[in-house]
Amino acid sequence: MALKSFVLIIAILAVVTSISHASDPSPLQDFCVAVNDSMTTVFVNGKVCKDPKVVTADDFFKSGLNVVGNTSNNVGSAVTAVNVNNLPGLNTLGISLVRIDYAPYGVNPPHTHPRGTEVLTVLEGTLYVGFVLSNPGPNMKNKLFTKILHPGDVFVFPIGLIHFQFNVGKTKAVAFAGLSSQNPGVITIANAVFGSDPPINDDILAKAFQVDKKVVDYLQSQFWWDNN
Repeated sequence: MALKSFVLIIAILAVVTSISHASDPSPLQDFCVAVNDSMTTVFVNGKVCKDPKVVTADDFFKSGLNVVGNTSNNVGSAVTAVNVNNLPGLNTLGISLVRIDYAPYGVNPPHTHPRGTEVLTVLEGTLYVGFVLSNPGPNMKNKLFTKILHPGDVFVFPIGLIHFQFNVGKTKAVAFAGLSSQNPGVITIANAVFGSDPPINDDILAKAFQVDKKVVDYLQSQFWWDNN
């Protein structure tokens, strides 16, 4: 019986621990406004905090998400982010927000958020969205989940998985997305692989992608647009 109880306790602790690390650490006070002035700070998880006595409503406020992003670029999309870097009051709260504008047939290229799950809702237009699962077992392919979204539809992209959105309509599209981190980060796959500084050795990429080195050299010579 003692062994069974011990195993049960370990199992419960494992579940609780996994849940507690599913997002940013929970704050230990009502708020912690990020500040760069070391003379007016206290230490806590996330960024250092402004002294609560000098916090104002403006620390929790940001305007501008009504402004249409500039989609006149190579991918035809623009991401306007609201995170701890431009809304200090988000510090330690474990959430952030983005507005995404899409030109006709514009794409938010395949990318990942290493520190956050994303839930996206369409306000205008029609989007083809999807994400790819992590590597499966031997002789199996990564499974792709896709959906066509219309205004009012919601879709979730699990944390860390490669995902994308593509405007399949002839008119512009707009979406908003919430993320489960104050600073979820973004890794645009093509930019990271073919546009790194310094470049990844083309022998490595040629073998990894099973293409001729000339193809890799061509891709590395392109301008990889950052729509964030």
